[in-house]
Amino acid sequence: MPAERSAGAVIFRDTKDGRKYLLLLHPDRMGNKSRSPLKGHWDFPKGHIESGEKTVETVRREIKEETGIARFNFVPGFKRTIRYFVGPKENRRPKFVYFFLGKTAQRRIHISHEHQSFVWLPYGEAYKRITYSNSRKILKHAHDFLQRKGI
Repeated sequence: MPAERSAGAVIFRDTKDGRKYLLLLHPDRMGNKSRSPLKGHWDFPKGHIESGEKTVETVRREIKEETGIARFNFVPGFKRTIRYFVGPKENRRPKFVYFFLGKTAQRRIHISHEHQSFVWLPYGEAYKRITYSNSRKILKHAHDFLQRKGI
């Protein structure tokens, strides 16, 4: 079974009020047949690695497409991977998502048609807002990494 591969980043910026992390509201595409409003999940910008594309190229492309952020710097030494399974029961396959850490000065965001909203939040609020535990772990690793490195 072929694995899916994606890449993204924990994007942060330093403000006069402290460090803020960027979260996007991704719509759920899991066959919501009810008449309730579209639900979603809060997570980081990320997307599929295209054929022939290097992982860091995917991150730069996806960040720009999903947020409008064209200028950010990778924080050296940070890379984490999460793994989970996707697809219907009869066609489940592993998915690997590689996360990097990026710093930007850009406050203004232009979300893509793929998302419903965005928010810049301090660590504690971002940690609570993130929907999935594996993404909360990525944020904690990123936050702890920045503190250890004095960044």
